[in-house]
Amino acid sequence: MSRKGNCWDNAPQESFFGHMKDEVDFKVCSTFGKLQVEIDKYIKYYNNYRYQ
Repeated sequence: MSRKGNCWDNAPQESFFGHMKDEVDFKVCSTFGKLQVEIDKYIKYYNNYRYQ
């Protein structure tokens, strides 16, 4: 980065990943492919159907 880092720079990403960790059950995924499918489903849900 060419400028001083700011704590607000990462706020949207931190918020998204915090919600994802709370709402997705990663323990049911036994392979990387299943995990990728679960993450893709959550991103679609988060962007299109979840109340913001």
